[in-house]
Amino acid sequence: MIKTLLGQVKEFKLVSLLTPLGMLAEVIVENFIPLQMAVIIDSIGKNDLSTIYKTSFIMLLLALSGLIAGYMGGVWGAKASTGFARNLRKAMYENIQTFSFSNIDKFSTPSLVTRMTTDVTNLQNSYQMLLRMCVRAPFSLICAMIMSFSVNVKLASIYLVAVIILGALLAIIIWRAMGYFTAMFKKYDDLNE
Repeated sequence: MIKTLLGQVKEFKLVSLLTPLGMLAEVIVENFIPLQMAVIIDSIGKNDLSTIYKTSFIMLLLALSGLIAGYMGGVWGAKASTGFARNLRKAMYENIQTFSFSNIDKFSTPSLVTRMTTDVTNLQNSYQMLLRMCVRAPFSLICAMIMSFSVNVKLASIYLVAVIILGALLAIIIWRAMGYFTAMFKKYDDLNE
């Protein structure tokens, strides 16, 4: 099924590849800003104004480049996911046109409407989340972990334990939510009917 869905990305492969790259660039830039802030704090104690000005300018450039990378990642992600949804709806529509009357009766019109609208929209949103958040979140976690261990190993150990606990809680929430999604699909069909 995944192979069939990914076959609908077609002409949106480039923006699908650029989206995670934009997210990765944003994360890398965001993780360097606190290090620059540390340089400013150290310079305040030394009353070194030239370093403070220089570092502030570097922070401004980092913030702007992170903003641009995040913005472009969002634009590319939106293009990739809407193009994917457009291609998927078109392919589904063409496939439904080949159905015999017995197949249409078997799947029911409300069910087919749900598949063409709500389900494709859910897949579109999932694809965008996959391109953006499923890349950004783990990479952000890894970068933050590396940065925290480079600053202070003892404090980073606390962060590591918190990440493990939060990861376990997230896995439990996802497992519980799957049951709700299954029940929701039946209700969508009933609502469309």
